[in-house]
Amino acid sequence: MSIGKKIAHKAETMKGGAKKTTGRATGSWRLQAEGRGDQLKGNIKQAGAKIKDAFKH
Repeated sequence: MSIGKKIAHKAETMKGGAKKTTGRATGSWRLQAEGRGDQLKGNIKQAGAKIKDAFKH
């Protein structure tokens, strides 16, 4: 997996965390849910990349 994709997946996770925190601070349930979703997607992509790398070596 390329370093660019790894960075993109990490950025997606961080973006989701920021959205979730902002939603919590403003009381926006919608923003919290979006943040949790983005965070989960990023984490899943990172896990998939780790598995792919494990079989590559």
